[in-house]
Amino acid sequence: MTTNGKQTFFDMDVSKAFAGFQIPGFDVESLVAAQRKNLEAFTQANQLAVEGAQAVARRNVELIRQAVEEASAALKELTQPGAPEERFAKNAELAKSAFEKGIANAREIVELMTKANAEAFSVIQKRVSESFEEMREFAKPRTR
Repeated sequence: MTTNGKQTFFDMDVSKAFAGFQIPGFDVESLVAAQRKNLEAFTQANQLAVEGAQAVARRNVELIRQAVEEASAALKELTQPGAPEERFAKNAELAKSAFEKGIANAREIVELMTKANAEAFSVIQKRVSESFEEMREFAKPRTR
């Protein structure tokens, strides 16, 4: 069963496949439960990855919007009359500012992606560790 109390396709399909299947000393129910947990972990990790990708996309859109606004303001400033030395200094300052902001934005996007990947990986890592513990339990001799 899933957490919402409904039976998944996995539960129904595997339960049918192993219905009445008995091997002495082998706990089929535990195997099915372990596989269900694996599927749930992969589903959760996938959801975290999708949410992370959506956050990155939203932030990219926001950064693009800001860049367009800043480029428009810079263009207005650059078209103002002034001495060539003054205009050259403004160009250099705007270019430096744009470069630094671009680096900061790239770093922010990388951090968002790293965080999302770490969260998804953590779910899988936890489930793999649990699986090893379950395998150890499966390997123990069963008494009837």
